[in-house]
Amino acid sequence: MEYLSRQRYDEISAELKHLIDEVYPKVKDALAEARAQGDLSENAGYREARRIQAKTISRIRFLQRVLEHARVINPDLLPQDRVCLLSRVAFTNLATNTRMEFEIVSPHEMDLEAGKISLKSPIGAALMGKKVGETVEASVPSGTLRLRIESISPAREE
Repeated sequence: MEYLSRQRYDEISAELKHLIDEVYPKVKDALAEARAQGDLSENAGYREARRIQAKTISRIRFLQRVLEHARVINPDLLPQDRVCLLSRVAFTNLATNTRMEFEIVSPHEMDLEAGKISLKSPIGAALMGKKVGETVEASVPSGTLRLRIESISPAREE
């Protein structure tokens, strides 16, 4: 089961609807047009249309599975005093004295540029369940980071 914010659930639903209602019919038309050109063994247009069809169907099935197993999180029911999904966490890297702030999200919502890290990432997993003032160790590819949690707040609505 995957937990998603309402915003991300709606984004995935909209993408799925767009693929099914708009993209896939165009792909089918392109495939039919390429098929009508005759000899399929040397028809590059047909092979390309089949490749695009397979890619589109794969994406549709993936999004359907995500939504089938997704549960929308009610942020009002989440604890405010410890790091959990949809928490905005400020922490300091004790080795470099660098302060960072991220929102903890599901893997389907991860976006480093937007300041969102996955709860399954090394840093996200190390922070989960901890309180302000606690120091955690996160094993990352470059080594072990010691992080001190400075603040925890609910994620900002966008």
